[in-house]
Amino acid sequence: MSEAVTTPTHCPYCALQCGMSLRPTAERSVEVVERADFPVNRGALCGKGRTAPAVLSSRVRLTGPLVRCPDTGALEPASWEEALAAVADGLRRTRADHGPDAVGVFGGGGLTNEKAYTLGKFARLVLATSQIDYNGRFCMSSAAAAHQRAFGLDRGLPFPLEDIPRTGCVILVGSNLAETMPPALRYLTELKENGGKLIVVDPRRTRTAEQADLHLAPRPGTDLALALGLLHLVVAEGRVDEEFVRERTEGWEAARAGVMAHWPELVERITGVPVPQLRDAMRMFCDAETGMVLTARGPEQQSKGTDTVGAWINLCLATGRAGRPLSGYGCLTGQGNGQGGREHGQKADQLPGYRKLDDPAARAHVARVWGVAPESLPGPGRSAYELLDALGGEVKSLLLMGSNPVVSAPRAAHIEERLRSLDFLAVADVVLSETAELADVVLPVTQWAEETGTTTNLEGRVLLRQRALTPPEGVRTDLEVMHALAGLLGWEKGFPTDPEEVFDELRRASAGGPADYSGISYRRIREENGVFWPCPEQPEGDAHPGTPRLFLDRFATADGRARFVPVVHRAAGEETDAEYPIVLTTGRVVAQYQSGAQTRRVEELNAAAPGAFVELHPRLAERLGVADGERVAVVSRRGRAVAPARVTTAIRPDTVFMPFHWPGEGRANTLTNPALDPVSRMPEFKVCAVRLEPASPRPR
Repeated sequence: MSEAVTTPTHCPYCALQCGMSLRPTAERSVEVVERADFPVNRGALCGKGRTAPAVLSSRVRLTGPLVRCPDTGALEPASWEEALAAVADGLRRTRADHGPDAVGVFGGGGLTNEKAYTLGKFARLVLATSQIDYNGRFCMSSAAAAHQRAFGLDRGLPFPLEDIPRTGCVILVGSNLAETMPPALRYLTELKENGGKLIVVDPRRTRTAEQADLHLAPRPGTDLALALGLLHLVVAEGRVDEEFVRERTEGWEAARAGVMAHWPELVERITGVPVPQLRDAMRMFCDAETGMVLTARGPEQQSKGTDTVGAWINLCLATGRAGRPLSGYGCLTGQGNGQGGREHGQKADQLPGYRKLDDPAARAHVARVWGVAPESLPGPGRSAYELLDALGGEVKSLLLMGSNPVVSAPRAAHIEERLRSLDFLAVADVVLSETAELADVVLPVTQWAEETGTTTNLEGRVLLRQRALTPPEGVRTDLEVMHALAGLLGWEKGFPTDPEEVFDELRRASAGGPADYSGISYRRIREENGVFWPCPEQPEGDAHPGTPRLFLDRFATADGRARFVPVVHRAAGEETDAEYPIVLTTGRVVAQYQSGAQTRRVEELNAAAPGAFVELHPRLAERLGVADGERVAVVSRRGRAVAPARVTTAIRPDTVFMPFHWPGEGRANTLTNPALDPVSRMPEFKVCAVRLEPASPRPR
């Protein structure tokens, strides 16, 4: 085949949304072709991106609907008419018997903007339920909340990735970029080549930490104290940018008072990071003319994640490292459309355009676009974990799209039990995930290569995935599914199946909102390699250029000033004790992605990462009598997981690590604590108390 038939698109996995092209093969599939013109990855791809077409195979994916047989209890093939009728009947019956809020909707950070928008509209109009949220609540919600409090606007990165190599110092907190977003590691390599400094904060000496000029290894759950300790030193050594604080911020005195209670020796006792390293980090950051703090799930997935991110933002504000070129705070968004997914209405408290659901003006604007009365829209509902926890109780039926909470939710055994207790569960997915296996109806939907739609990457760059392949005959798009269900439930209009038509409506719904897409079109995205929001439609004259860099003139608050938020360190939701003396933290490995529902079906990726493991320090292994490769049980107050030991000096002696990609006995989220951040409602995935023991009794 010639190069002329390739289709430019983007990877289906993480929030880099790396550019790639797809070329048809003789096997009715596609192969990945390098796309060097896309600026984020410049042609580079990780193993997941290169092997993504493997999941398109009918050998590993769903190719027809499944309906649970009442006689056998098994999922059996059914026609689309039967399957859709069963879903409509199940949702209609629950509404009639228990009211609209007895029906829940759970979405995903991998859904395109068009799907996320339509799912929120479907929940609020067709089902009239307030009970909708999505798995992105488990990913970026604490950073989003902190962004909103400090800057008045949440966008993962307020600057493009290309700015990172040009800054003077980066503090990377709780991110193993080398394994979670491998093509982005080049930005840190180029930073160092340009003479910039890299500080990595992580309890493990990861592949990313190996690149650092300085590695700080705090005890999990103490990132808040660490940030406060660094800011204490900034104040003590007279490194506050007084002019910036005076001219562009509010609230410094109150924040400063809290910081001064976190002197270096106290912070060392809390975090385990020696005082000399604290001083080195502060001076390295302040000596550079420009600097950035980038956080990921490490500090965010905590019951104090919003305050923790807020403390790192305070460090940026006090040193004048925000609202200026080549400086600022940014969140490394995780899921493929984690940014766009939380902007357009599938989150419990939001309407399209990042509007607040309890704002009368926002309700009026969106209701006008939808052609309904504002008072008909339901109010805010439960957050993701609270929604899942309510299943089988107040929430009797659930429509789930693009998520696998049986593996990905905290306290996963409990959530699995809640899913089993539902009166009715419908799942739309590409593969028969562990959650889909529990469903009453499974609807097979298209994948990224088989459909067109937009995503928004971690920079706020709106991108276009383009269809390159005809899907199997028994598969439909999510938009077609929602269109058909809406029709069966009495809404003949308002749910188009053409993604560009949906996007044009999304543009109108977002117009004037914080995340304004109204000036973005499919044509512009194709021509410009993506467009940064906000990008309002101009009434006349030239098109708005988009906004690659936020806050350079003013912050998005009413008075244009950033807000310091006073925070103080507090304990994790669950501290260690005599019964559970070890801290468990969780994360990813390079060859798998999220719950692994798709990547675990790719032979090459499974060969590289075949299963769960428990990473522990040699001193801990010796004390427990555990040898490398020996199966070990990790026990928390919520359950027990078993996996082979991986003994390494790359982790703290008081900490163990498990990746969260696998179901079954190695399911890390069996152990994790659902303690919620009071602001973001983020569960505390990154910190829980455990004990280790042999997987089976040793012979006497």
